[in-house]
Amino acid sequence: MRKLLFESLVRAPLTEPVLRPDAAMDELGVAIDTAARRRLGRSLSIRAVDAGSCNGCELEIHALNNAFYDIERFGIRFVASPRHADVLLVTGPVTRNMREALQRTYDATPDPKWVVSVGKCGRDGGCFAGSYAVVGGVSEVVPVDLHIPGCPPPPIDILKGLLALMEHTSMRTDTR
Repeated sequence: MRKLLFESLVRAPLTEPVLRPDAAMDELGVAIDTAARRRLGRSLSIRAVDAGSCNGCELEIHALNNAFYDIERFGIRFVASPRHADVLLVTGPVTRNMREALQRTYDATPDPKWVVSVGKCGRDGGCFAGSYAVVGGVSEVVPVDLHIPGCPPPPIDILKGLLALMEHTSMRTDTR
């Protein structure tokens, strides 16, 4: 035990250098905040919904809140209730068990609203398509405004998708 202690005092720490966000990331964040304030008159609120995924997309979504991306500095925030959300960010293929929960979440989100499916599974069921436990992609249950491809898509692609959503689509004001 003493040997390990002395070796740890002599050896340099095994850590990676600190990465700094680049200027493109800052520009993207400012563009999203500006577009949200122009379209909504306030910052963007997102409700993330896991409809049965493998958690790969969730890890990338959670990375948006870490110290590197820190999207809250741009006014984008994740909310706990669909009643406070502008965007439903849905991941995974919709399982039979989550079909009703996703529909209820969609219905609870106030108009106007956007629905974004994240990842290949959210688009068409991905590698889980055809399973007895899977209904299919998100669009099988609720209307989808944007699909962000990837397995899983990196956080920067999710941000680019949100910017494209706010700049090029109209908000959904009617329910299914």
